[in-house]
Amino acid sequence: MRTSKNPEERRNEILDVAETLFTTKGYGNTTINDILQMVGIAKGTFYYYFRSKEDVMDAVVIRFIDSGAEAAKMIAANANLEAPEKIFQIIMAQNPNASREKRMLEELHDVHNAVMHQKSLVETIRRLTPVLTDVVEQGLAEGAFTTLYPRETVEFLLVAQLVFDDGIFEWQPQELMQKAIAFTHMIETSLGAEPGSFAYLHERLTQSPGNEKGEESDE
Repeated sequence: MRTSKNPEERRNEILDVAETLFTTKGYGNTTINDILQMVGIAKGTFYYYFRSKEDVMDAVVIRFIDSGAEAAKMIAANANLEAPEKIFQIIMAQNPNASREKRMLEELHDVHNAVMHQKSLVETIRRLTPVLTDVVEQGLAEGAFTTLYPRETVEFLLVAQLVFDDGIFEWQPQELMQKAIAFTHMIETSLGAEPGSFAYLHERLTQSPGNEKGEESDE
């Protein structure tokens, strides 16, 4: 007899299995029946939690985004860090490190998943904007920044960094480097930060996810 689980536990179990299937078989090759068989539930149970396979994929992606947003909130709440350092750590926290995260990004970059990819980008901006706005306002109080429009500046910068999404654009290395230099200048100028405050972004923005040196798999 199957063990009864509370709704949240059951929902997460379905998402865990779906995530594994999406990143191994591929989203397009995974069926609802595949999920049912691996979880060991009836179709009715599945539809109690999700309307479709697309709905499951949305939930899996949102879970990734929420994880990044929660990490950003923890960094922003650290009273021992100054604003520029917080921004650096928040950016680093959004970088996919685990192999499963990178495979999920690859699935989102698939042309057939364009709508979900777009949705994930929008949700990322929505969740990170208030967190980064608080950090910029801290920077204003510290004298590190001088912008008159903290929230709007954050929103525009988050949108602008999509130019580095290799699932949307394919730049030559020299083009990518030039854009990284320009984007760093844009950040410093729009925030009113000291020149060189965000020089570390050059390397991060021109480094393709999954090609980091010395990276270890944490599957």
